[in-house]
Amino acid sequence: MSHLNLNEDQQDCLQELINVAMGQASDQLARYLDTFIYLKVPNIEQVDAQTLTNSLGQNQDSIAVVSQGFFGYDGIRGEALLVYQPKDSDRLADLLGYEPDELSDEEQIIDLSSILTTTFLNVFARQIDNQMSYSAPRLLSNNYSTVSDHIGQLSFNWDIALKVRIIYQVTDYSFNCEMVLLIPESAIVHIKTMIDRILEQY
Repeated sequence: MSHLNLNEDQQDCLQELINVAMGQASDQLARYLDTFIYLKVPNIEQVDAQTLTNSLGQNQDSIAVVSQGFFGYDGIRGEALLVYQPKDSDRLADLLGYEPDELSDEEQIIDLSSILTTTFLNVFARQIDNQMSYSAPRLLSNNYSTVSDHIGQLSFNWDIALKVRIIYQVTDYSFNCEMVLLIPESAIVHIKTMIDRILEQY
């Protein structure tokens, strides 16, 4: 994260903010879905445009990718990608408590994606005294070139971005999915300012 000029204290603070948000979101999701949610320690890394494109091509067998933009005060913004695998597609109705044929598979995937994205980001936003709004979630093709094209067409500058990768595991349903948060360089500058405010309090 050297290009973004985050020092060790700032990186540690950001990691802790994400860890806390992840823990609280996991608890909220567990109560909402009435099951246990296991979350691995999130991976945080700086990526450039080429690295980002390559990383999106690693899971070629993904059944669906849902994209949802998020926007906060003071220049905080980014894109959340939810990635689902074929073996998990038939477990969504049971996980969400829907009756058979109540919603299409696409509607179920979009519904769950919105829950996962907003639960985590709302908790994160509260920690930095911010508030998030969201674009409508969009189901992308399972072709990763389509996902890369989608990222390239966003209004953000993705030359440098912060990538946060979180793996959700729902043990009772043997269900897994991956959430990738992409935060452009311009938004990281604003997050850095908010982190400095937090560090000044300690």
